[in-house]
Amino acid sequence: MAPRCWRWWHWSAWPRIRPPPTGSIASSRQQFSTQEQTLQISVVGSGPAGFYTAQHLLKHHTRAHVDIFEKQLVPFGLVRFGVAPDHPEVKNVINTFTQTARSDRCAFHGNVVVGRDVTVPELQEAYHAVVLSYGAEDHQTLEIPGEELPGVFSARAFVGWYNGLPENKELAPDLSCDTAVILGQGNVALDVARILLTPPEHLEKTDITEASLEVLRQSQVKTVWIVGRRGPLQVAFTIKELREMIQLPGTRPILDPADFLGVHDRIKEVPRPRKRLTELLLRTATEKPGGEEAAHQAVASRVWGLRFFRSPQQVLPSPDGRQAAGIRLAVTRLEGVGETAWAVPTGDTEDLPCGLVLSSVGYKSRPIDPSVPFDPKLGVIPNEEGRVVDVPGLYCSGWVKRGPTGVITTTMADSFFTSQTLLQDLKAGLLPPGPRPGYAAVEALLSSRGVRPISFSDWEKLDAEEVSRGHRTGKPREKLLDPQEMLQLLGR
Repeated sequence: MAPRCWRWWHWSAWPRIRPPPTGSIASSRQQFSTQEQTLQISVVGSGPAGFYTAQHLLKHHTRAHVDIFEKQLVPFGLVRFGVAPDHPEVKNVINTFTQTARSDRCAFHGNVVVGRDVTVPELQEAYHAVVLSYGAEDHQTLEIPGEELPGVFSARAFVGWYNGLPENKELAPDLSCDTAVILGQGNVALDVARILLTPPEHLEKTDITEASLEVLRQSQVKTVWIVGRRGPLQVAFTIKELREMIQLPGTRPILDPADFLGVHDRIKEVPRPRKRLTELLLRTATEKPGGEEAAHQAVASRVWGLRFFRSPQQVLPSPDGRQAAGIRLAVTRLEGVGETAWAVPTGDTEDLPCGLVLSSVGYKSRPIDPSVPFDPKLGVIPNEEGRVVDVPGLYCSGWVKRGPTGVITTTMADSFFTSQTLLQDLKAGLLPPGPRPGYAAVEALLSSRGVRPISFSDWEKLDAEEVSRGHRTGKPREKLLDPQEMLQLLGR
């Protein structure tokens, strides 16, 4: 997805400079490498956006020094806390990020909350440029009655719970019900459905937390409905995640063929990835499985289904009002065509009994500091090509720049783009001249405020402990969940 730009804002203080094409980076790098002055850069956030930004800056400016600040004690953001435990191949980017963090021109500073422990203006005073790459740490709310009932969770919190995010370790979802409903039809929704329905023994050799695995072992959930406001042509998940669901051991899919009337004729005009995805949905809905697949589905003890053209209207309480017991869905129809079609209510409703409701309608970023512009409606920092509006020397990359869309490779390209923009501004003389103190100034501020940052070598000690604990039970690691325990292990 192309970075969102705020075209109504007139860049008066800075000229409009586009990042150089790939072929011109070498000439820029040659000029930068002759500079004697160290370029001090601060990156806020150690997820994919932060590390890819740092990686690109270090590669293309040989005198750059990058300090990465992270509020968690541990690095890697959503790669650690968002990627599903049964997708270990996606986490291999951690190896690349580790090499970046070990560079003598890069430093990781965990346990530092920017906006509280140190302000963005204070970072700007210490560095030539600051890049905000702190991601989307909140979720979109449903804004419907009953959302506050026990048994209703955000998918973000549920993912954080089974992935070991410290703030979610006490979530304790009750999985004693028969039916769960997931609102939203993106990859996160399918991740959550897959974890709920995967036989626990298939998760025992992953890095899922032991505490969440024990809850999943006791789960009584047998049916998961994945609900979307629109139709099969507008789902947000990708074919890889859909194929995993279809092939999930011990389960069978339920799709209503009536939802696919006319779809076959319309898919001829859609882009190839969407066409392949819709064709797989269509086959699953309308064709009987054969051979081995039919045999597996015949003995399946769990089911999952996609409910289209349904919009959440109200979470229904149990008779005593103490627990979610169902969800009222407004039946919708589409206006418009293709991926831009929108759902409008028909006036009909449908009640779906369930004991667990997981809202997966999107992540959103939070404002980080009063000095930084923020668009609360879009949940992003207003920017043009990564330059924060009206704040020279301040940049952004990743989800806080463009919204929570795309995959890790999307964030990589976006972060490289912001990095190129920054280097072009440096070349054009638009960053502060003269030396900047960098971390030395910030370290003094943090020390005076009683903040003790975590270094990357500290993280490597925690990493070794996690790996050691995991190996005792045949897992790649057993994640540490308690920040106090982490500090104690480090002798703090």
